[in-house]
Amino acid sequence: MIVCVCNNISDREIRQAVDLGITSIAALRAELGLGTDCGKCISYAREVLHEALDSKTVVTELSFRATQTA
Repeated sequence: MIVCVCNNISDREIRQAVDLGITSIAALRAELGLGTDCGKCISYAREVLHEALDSKTVVTELSFRATQTA
């Protein structure tokens, strides 16, 4: 779905940006041009951003590689 009509930015592009490390509206604005014209998309873009951040899986350790004995 198109989130930013002025710059033709979709929710998929926002999710891809999150996968690449984007974590803020300011970064989306800088990288994609989101909200740089009329700005009406910002509230919905923020929702999409937070949903994507909340659903992102972060691996902090490899639990299946527990201490091995030699």
